[in-house]
Amino acid sequence: MSVLTQEARGRTTGPLAWLLVLGIVLAALNLRTAVTSVGPLLDQLTGALGMSSVGTGLLTTLPVLAFASVGAITPTLARRVGEHRLLLLALVTLGVGMLVRSLVGSAPVFLLSSAVALSGGAVGNVLIPTLIKRHFPARTGIMTTVYTTALAVGTMLAAAATVPIERASGDWHIALGVWAALAAVAAIPWLALLRSEPERDAGSRDAGLRRLLGSKLAWMIAIYFGTQSMIAYMMFGWLATILTDSGFSTSEAGVILGVFTALNIPVSIVIPMVASRFRDQRPAVVGLVAFYAAGFLGLWIGPTDLALLWVTLVAVGMGSFPLALMMLALRTRTPEATAALSAFGQSAGYLIAGAGPLLVGVLREVTGGWTLPYTLIFVVLVVQLVTGLYAGRNRYLEDEQAVPARMTG
Repeated sequence: MSVLTQEARGRTTGPLAWLLVLGIVLAALNLRTAVTSVGPLLDQLTGALGMSSVGTGLLTTLPVLAFASVGAITPTLARRVGEHRLLLLALVTLGVGMLVRSLVGSAPVFLLSSAVALSGGAVGNVLIPTLIKRHFPARTGIMTTVYTTALAVGTMLAAAATVPIERASGDWHIALGVWAALAAVAAIPWLALLRSEPERDAGSRDAGLRRLLGSKLAWMIAIYFGTQSMIAYMMFGWLATILTDSGFSTSEAGVILGVFTALNIPVSIVIPMVASRFRDQRPAVVGLVAFYAAGFLGLWIGPTDLALLWVTLVAVGMGSFPLALMMLALRTRTPEATAALSAFGQSAGYLIAGAGPLLVGVLREVTGGWTLPYTLIFVVLVVQLVTGLYAGRNRYLEDEQAVPARMTG
């Protein structure tokens, strides 16, 4: 039996399966390093590069712009280049972008090379759910667990280790350049996997973003993805400020933020494993929104000495991220449809999410307090609940009349 036939039936086994798992894990470790390695050094980079406030604002907005724009064209690139080849190119692009920005002393070149690196990460965001659907269709839950756990570990690793590396080396160039080396390591399995490149189905070329504009399910998944990403961006951007405004010291707020970030790892392990056991993910949607609501309500009006409990509840609610990624594969029958839904859901979702931190900042600035920002958060949670209840029901994208049968390949 050929490799391609095995893949089509979800029976990828032996050395090829393990090589694919290794490739997915290493790739996932790298998808957020270009983002989270910059934040801890932002003040230092701004001074060293002479970056203006506009440049700093652009740097913090680049991830959303790259994930939305480049993610949207990834299925088209995959059909032309091939999925394995494209992920290899994405990892090389990611590594080159991070290497160049670690060597330069120019703000414009730093921004440009950051955009290049983030483009590689954006391609990986869309491709990995597609590869999971193609190679492990019968193990979507466990492979999504593996993927999201590696993603969470990479996110935390870059955020936590960049400053210690900078202090040990005395050079921010080295602290940022280390992550380019990790991307180079991640490319190695995909060099070997070039020989098992899946055949490209010419009949699937119509499974693009335009075809999903009329799909209610695609929009519900996109909005669900957007609301969970918006909450995540709000928390990573504003949690420390929320805590200091509540009377915590900067160091205490930093510790709690570190705990919050670390909790994403066990949450990323547990949520997909539990949710994948059922065909209907609506109970998981409701449960996660309930954790969110309890946590945010506690941060808003609860006792401040229980802040760690409130933050832990919100961290459990962040399980909506791996759940949203899992839905991309669970709500489709074929890798081609998964690719289209992954691109559409993540591109539209990240555009929605990007407005969150900005709105929180504006509302806090205008009112001088947190009442309106928390009100905004609860409105977002209501939208997340409504869209999640629709997206979580056992159904398939290909069954909607608005999506042509050719999407099934």
